[in-house]
Amino acid sequence: MTRKSTRLDGRILTPLSQQHGEPQAFKITIAATDREPTLRTLEGYEWIYVLSGRLRLLLGEHDIVMRAGEAAEFDTKDPHWFGAAGGNRGPVEILSMFGKQGERIHVRTRSKGAAEALASKVVPQVK
Repeated sequence: MTRKSTRLDGRILTPLSQQHGEPQAFKITIAATDREPTLRTLEGYEWIYVLSGRLRLLLGEHDIVMRAGEAAEFDTKDPHWFGAAGGNRGPVEILSMFGKQGERIHVRTRSKGAAEALASKVVPQVK
């Protein structure tokens, strides 16, 4: 059974996971807005990959702008918010994996060239 997209607070959430268990995968499209960010916390762990556009991620005291091809993962118990970076820059599309049990993404293999290329783009993990 295909689960349908929903609209919530200027975002389109498209479930990618067929099962209802954890973790869940979503494609999220976030419209550009000048609305003031509101930090929130919840139980779990999130991994985000930017497909297109620019994503602003507020994570504790960090304020990060991510571009297509960049990823971040974080404990959602840390105060956080994410949205399109800048009101006139257009929407951002991301892939999100979220698990309430604190599941983390485990990268098993990576070619040497890919690891070196990513080293210059690594977003620091906040603990």
